[in-house]
Amino acid sequence: MITKLVANRMSPAGAAGALSILIFHRVFAEPDPLHDDAPDARKFDSVLRWLTRSFNVLPLDAAVEQLQSGTLPARAVAITFDDGYRDNFSVALPLLLKHEVCATFFIATGFLDGGCMWNDIVAEAIRNTSRSTLDLSASGLASYSVETWSQKRQSMSIILGALKHMPPGKRLEMAEELSHICRSSRPNDLMMTTDQVRKMRAAGMQIGAHTRSHPILASLDEDTAQEEISGSRSDLENILDESVTLFAYPNGRPAQDYRAQHVEMVEAAGYRAAVSTAAGASRITSDILQLPRFTPWDNTELRFGLRLASNIRRCPQTA
Repeated sequence: MITKLVANRMSPAGAAGALSILIFHRVFAEPDPLHDDAPDARKFDSVLRWLTRSFNVLPLDAAVEQLQSGTLPARAVAITFDDGYRDNFSVALPLLLKHEVCATFFIATGFLDGGCMWNDIVAEAIRNTSRSTLDLSASGLASYSVETWSQKRQSMSIILGALKHMPPGKRLEMAEELSHICRSSRPNDLMMTTDQVRKMRAAGMQIGAHTRSHPILASLDEDTAQEEISGSRSDLENILDESVTLFAYPNGRPAQDYRAQHVEMVEAAGYRAAVSTAAGASRITSDILQLPRFTPWDNTELRFGLRLASNIRRCPQTA
């Protein structure tokens, strides 16, 4: 009740309303010791229960249309997932259907059917290693303790941060070198299959594009960036046999991970709306091609709702 009252004041119905777009990546069947910040099925079930009890959860495309027309309901929320992990299909989808909620899944199409993102090569190598220390000094990094889960999480965070802004080829080379040192094989079952994407859509979920190879667009030349943006849409339209009009910028920080010219490319490619990872909520005056997203992480309904309500006040930076 408190959450509703607070959210009603900050996000009323109509033209003065606000749209909160939540962002998720994975939902594990059980708590994962390496990704302890990601929800498991029990936590995600609770989040959906909290949302449906205190907020109006809308499909993203409908929410965007109502945002533009000034007809949003009070406490409007949309749910999104990035990347295309298989647990979105096996774990998240049944819970969304249970709560009768539609989410939008932004798919990096180059990893469908057995692909693996560079960060997951790193993460799974660290997860599976039997070593207590990883000496990566020959690669220009450092030596990392990986004996406990806490050490694994800390080392993973440091290594991912060091590799993130490298050129894509070099980054993948470093990830595979780490995998070799850890004697870990590249996972081939982390991402969805094309058939699962089709089943997601058939179950009533929305599908959006997230480039092909999840690059930091600001690091690419213009032609490559355009191919990533338009190519992922083409891939998904071939899979689904329908128009794909929603896009999510990889990494998604305005003016850092993507720039103004990439927003123009997204519009030219035919997308009607796009989302970033700038925190905040969208208003009727928001740039429809740079909508902010946010996810509360609290473990109680009251704190979750109050943090979401507080986020509505934020005005995100644009590219």
